[in-house]
Amino acid sequence: MWAEAATSMVHGGRILIVDDHPVVRRGLRTMLEGESWVSEVFEAATTAEAISTAVGERIEVIAMDVTLPDGDGVDATARIIQSRPDTKVLMLTMANDEEIVARALRAGARGYVLKDTDPDAVIDALRTVAQGGVVLGPGIGPSVLTAMHRGPAELPAPFNQLTARERDILGRLAFGDTNAKIARHFGLSEKTVRNQLSAIFAKLGVADRVQAALLARDVGLGT
Repeated sequence: MWAEAATSMVHGGRILIVDDHPVVRRGLRTMLEGESWVSEVFEAATTAEAISTAVGERIEVIAMDVTLPDGDGVDATARIIQSRPDTKVLMLTMANDEEIVARALRAGARGYVLKDTDPDAVIDALRTVAQGGVVLGPGIGPSVLTAMHRGPAELPAPFNQLTARERDILGRLAFGDTNAKIARHFGLSEKTVRNQLSAIFAKLGVADRVQAALLARDVGLGT
């Protein structure tokens, strides 16, 4: 794990765990409640709950999943930080994709750790982020920093109507992935992928995945 830590200690932190799996939330909550620097732990299962709680409860540190039932944790992170710039967010997810990592860091996240990381290391990462540090967990390649500094690509219409999650999925479709492979890559259900693809086809004005893939490749997605 790569970390850039701040030197100050943090006490009395208000922590929010954002994940749609209750077992994940409860397990992390149990560990955090035993930490001296944590004063209160909140939970949210959706982006809407995350944004409402983060702003309303003046949350200081967030463990944020990427894939949530009503949207994208990266987009939620950007909205939270826009409203509360001092909030520190650690992405905690199964999605190991450098473009998503780069997008999360551009949105203002202070770190990115995979869920299969040792639980004690996850707590250490949250503590580091709470202290003002930056953390990239094991398995996150250094090339992600290059991707981050490239900045988001400017896409022409109608691609600029797609959400960040839809662009990610379309990129995998253009690369040739099946729905099942896309679902595994992003930690989604196949039903969610089908729904997202239907929304993508509607925005692009195409009838099927072949037409969508061809258009996507024309603008550099999936290459």
